[in-house]
Amino acid sequence: MGKRRRERDLPDHAAKAVSRMLRVSPRKLNLVAQLIRGKKVATALADLQFSRKRIAKDVRKCLESAIANAENNHDLDVDELVVAEAHVGKALVLKRFAARGRGRVGRILKPFSNLTIVVRQEEEPARAKA
Repeated sequence: MGKRRRERDLPDHAAKAVSRMLRVSPRKLNLVAQLIRGKKVATALADLQFSRKRIAKDVRKCLESAIANAENNHDLDVDELVVAEAHVGKALVLKRFAARGRGRVGRILKPFSNLTIVVRQEEEPARAKA
């Protein structure tokens, strides 16, 4: 018996990976996600490898997972993959307090983020022969 298999929400030429609970604010993570949107996978991996942002390592890991999903689960060609979407969402926020002067307290927010990367296989346009 068991549950019915859920219908796939992506087209056949796309695959995705999700990283949850990344310890960075969504605003900072979105800066790195913008860096790779719309680029070919090889270029995006190179950009992330040489990025100076701390979270770029986790974004690269998520992108590599999406590539592996595309290759192993959906039989897509890795050389033709493009980062179709990279969107960032809010997760929980830890609230901490730090002592301030004159008996007061300062609130410290420690946000977490979710990252979803969708890669899509793009057919290279046929080149006209000269």
